[in-house]
Amino acid sequence: MHSPIEDYALVSDLHTGALISRRGSVDWLCFPRFDSPSVFTKLLGTEDHGRWLLAPVEEEAEVIGRAYLDSTFVLQTRWRTSTGEALVTDFMPVEDRRASLVRRVEGISGTVTMREELQLRFEYGDVVPWVRKAHDDDGPMLLATAGPNALMHRGNPLKASGHRHEGTLTVTAGQRLDIELAWFPSHRTAPRSQEAAPCLESTIAYWRAWASNYEPQGEYDDMVKRSLLVLRALTHEDTGGIVAAPTTSLPEHFGGERNWDYRYCWLRDAALTLEAMMTHGYQEEALEWRNWLLRAVAGDPEDLQIMYGLAGERHLPETILSHLPGYRDSLPVRIGNGAVHQYQADVVGEVIVALEKLRCHGVTEDHFSWPLQRALLGFAENHLHDKDHGIWEMRGDLKHFTHSRVMMWAAFDCAVRAVEDHGLDGPLEQWIALRDELHAEVMEHGFNEELNSFTQAYGEEQLDASLLQLPQVGFLAYDDPRMLGTVAALEKDLLTDEGLLLRYRTDESDDGLEPGEHPFLACSFWLVEQYARSGRGEEARALMDRLIGFANELGLLSEEYDAEARTMVGNYPQAFSHLTLVRAADAIHYAGALQPSSLAGALGVTALEQP
Repeated sequence: MHSPIEDYALVSDLHTGALISRRGSVDWLCFPRFDSPSVFTKLLGTEDHGRWLLAPVEEEAEVIGRAYLDSTFVLQTRWRTSTGEALVTDFMPVEDRRASLVRRVEGISGTVTMREELQLRFEYGDVVPWVRKAHDDDGPMLLATAGPNALMHRGNPLKASGHRHEGTLTVTAGQRLDIELAWFPSHRTAPRSQEAAPCLESTIAYWRAWASNYEPQGEYDDMVKRSLLVLRALTHEDTGGIVAAPTTSLPEHFGGERNWDYRYCWLRDAALTLEAMMTHGYQEEALEWRNWLLRAVAGDPEDLQIMYGLAGERHLPETILSHLPGYRDSLPVRIGNGAVHQYQADVVGEVIVALEKLRCHGVTEDHFSWPLQRALLGFAENHLHDKDHGIWEMRGDLKHFTHSRVMMWAAFDCAVRAVEDHGLDGPLEQWIALRDELHAEVMEHGFNEELNSFTQAYGEEQLDASLLQLPQVGFLAYDDPRMLGTVAALEKDLLTDEGLLLRYRTDESDDGLEPGEHPFLACSFWLVEQYARSGRGEEARALMDRLIGFANELGLLSEEYDAEARTMVGNYPQAFSHLTLVRAADAIHYAGALQPSSLAGALGVTALEQP
């Protein structure tokens, strides 16, 4: 039986992340990186595929509270049994170069007996390790080894029971016990024991210091700050790479085949992430990502990919793990991502837009960054007329997607401003001509006069929620009549009965897959932004409140939401959902700060003047 996706909490050490269920089971953890093979894989299988349970022995025990310590990823779960109460604190130490998960049990009142069940499985639940008891100067430990990987368990003696290890521990009021599971390369000796208390203190201090840079601005502060923390938690400390989510193959439709590996760095998602972070003062993280980008895409521009590994790896072959039954029987379970080979014309635009905003925040270009951007612009020019797979990674026929063409326009628009506003070198007249050519083309082929709306692709009538990004990059104003017409068409065709916006109609698409998915939360957050910036403030707030209500008590959001069943769907927590939440909240705040008389004029400030 799988726990609902919303029942999971994330803890992160800025290298990887663990998902811990409400009932105290670590069901997903990849060591030592987000994209490493998992050592706990119950999330996509059964207990036999690995998990780490820490919960009261009493079956009737209940969770009476679960929360992160303020502004951190330190999770606290309070249990109540018939004999007392206990508190479990879960965290991954940060900034100590140690790949570990610490679980602290504290007695609050009475007496509570906890049970611990440890089932270790390497290689996504496929490999049972050799487990043995050992002892060093720091005391007893349990060691598990398989191939290049090893794990050390300390703090609570466990006994073998079949292919798992079990134990109990009892705490009374004021008692405390710390348990650690640490990964290390199997050819090295096990790491020494470390005191949990200073690790916990430094971890709390790190997260709170990072979060302190956020300046409160309005009614959605708590969710915005948590979303920014999520984006940071999904950022690799060493490389600056930002993963789309820490999970793979959580389905977009239960029982369906739309199950993808999101543990990689999409240029698009990362660029949009850094935009959201820059808006709130996190330029250092944005600079780290720029440096990651420069390393990842360095080389022949024609070799540009839409995604890379955490350190810029290019080879991400898609493989099916046939030994796993999938989350709620959703098959196949995939690792790697075949979309790495797709051409998605919008990606260069999103990257160039983000780097333009970084310049506007005062970060200067160096001898490497601007020449590389010029190379990316050259790549876009070389593929100016090529059809692509689009933002949603369609696995059907290539098309001229309207969103993709607009993002190419945005790339050259930013290139023009780089020369005119920032004094950088480049073929200004050529870029102006390309920008204007793309603009005219989109208006001729991407807008359907009969529908009074832009369409998903040239010459078609199907709509697409990604069209809501057109005013976000200044292609036209939020309140331009053609944009308002597009919004009306989207509301008519893509809004569900529950008031959420679909990406597009999968039952009318030739995207190469069987129909069926739930609304992507990012699309509805885009609609909030559009409402707020086009004078529909009350509707913006109403939809925003509804969307925020889908988050669990920890403030985490998945990729999609099934409003009818009231459950999260898709990979989790999802950077795209959280970064669009930040944008939506910013839009509401910005619109609310303006007087009604000045709102209309402000809406079109960045928009290209239309004839």
